[in-house]
Amino acid sequence: MSTVELIPGGTLIVPTAEAGRQLAIKMARLSIKVTQPDDTVRTRLRPIYAEDPSMLLQIAQIVATEFAVIAAANHYWRDAQ
Repeated sequence: MSTVELIPGGTLIVPTAEAGRQLAIKMARLSIKVTQPDDTVRTRLRPIYAEDPSMLLQIAQIVATEFAVIAAANHYWRDAQ
């Protein structure tokens, strides 16, 4: 079993809010990959959640939660402006 790096680059510190949002999406995707490591199963399930509005909203909530953590780690980019 290969190890998945759950925090790409090993840090939550990013230069901009845009980079933070991208990192949040990446981290959410990695969480799904770790939760369901079988690529065949993930591929089979993708069309199901892609057509289910409630599942899409849940995915958006996961990304928003990840982004909130990243934003807090970056002090909301106060020093980057």
